Amino acid sequence: MLWSDPRDEPTEELRSAQAMLRRLGWLLAVAFVAALLLSGLR
Repeated sequence: MLWSDPRDEPTEELRSAQAMLRRLGWLLAVAFVAALLLSGLR
């Protein structure tokens, strides 16, 4: 990569989409753990 090449940074739209997917992943992981705990208590 040359010093004159443009920076390889994601666009603002892509960054916001990645943040949304990250939050969704955390939410799904927490929901999965809660379901496992609730099914284990029965």
